[in-house]
Amino acid sequence: MGLEDEKKGGEASGETSDRENRLSRMNSESSLSPTEDDDDDDEDRKPELGPMIALKEQLEKDKDDESLRRWKEQLIGVVDLEDVGETPDPVVKILHLTVRSPDRDEMVLTIPDDGVPNPKGPWFTIKEGSKYTLVFNFRVTNNIVSGLRYNNTVWKTGVKVDSTKAMLGTFSPQAEPYQHVMPEETTPSGIFARGSYSARTKFIDDDNKCYLEINYTFDIRKNWQ
Repeated sequence: MGLEDEKKGGEASGETSDRENRLSRMNSESSLSPTEDDDDDDEDRKPELGPMIALKEQLEKDKDDESLRRWKEQLIGVVDLEDVGETPDPVVKILHLTVRSPDRDEMVLTIPDDGVPNPKGPWFTIKEGSKYTLVFNFRVTNNIVSGLRYNNTVWKTGVKVDSTKAMLGTFSPQAEPYQHVMPEETTPSGIFARGSYSARTKFIDDDNKCYLEINYTFDIRKNWQ
C-alpha cells in the first residue's frame, strides 16, 4: 500500500470511528448485559453506559450529511418524528398479553391502567398439559429502548416453581405496535400441578428501568374454563 492509500485508509477509518462514537447508544441490536439468574443482581450488574441523548437531537445531528442520514436509517430504521420526544428517556407501553393455544381461542389479556388485573380472582385459566404461546404487544415512543427484556416468576402455595427471563431486543420509536412471540411451552399436568398460582411479570431495559410490573394469579385446571 502506498502513502496516499494509507492516508485515505486512515481518513476513512477516522470517519467511521466518528460515526460510531456519535451513535454509540443507537447501534445495539441485543442486550448490553447477560440475562441475570436473580432479579436482585440487576443493580449490581448494571452496565456502564454513556450519557443518554434525546433521539430528536441525534436525528438532527448532521442532517445535511446524506450518507450519515442513510447510515442512521439502516441502524435504527425510519423514525416518525411525531413519536420522538425532546427528552432522552424511552417510553414503552405494554398494550396486552395474549395466550395462544391450539386447543382454544386466543385469550387477549388487556393491561389495566392501575396494573392490577382482576384482583378478585384469577386473571386466566389454562388447561393442564396443554401447549401455549405467549405474545406481547407493546408500543415504543420518544427514544430507542435498549435491551428490553421480560422477567416472570411464578409461585404455588408460597414456593417459587418457575422463573423465566427472555430478551426481547432493542426497539426504535414507531407509530405501529411491536409484537413479540415467545417460544411454545407446555403446562405441567397431574394432580399436584393443578390449582392456583401467583405470578409477577416485569418488563425492564438495559438501564434497569421498569416499564411494567404486574402481580396476578392464574389457575391450572383439568379442563379449559
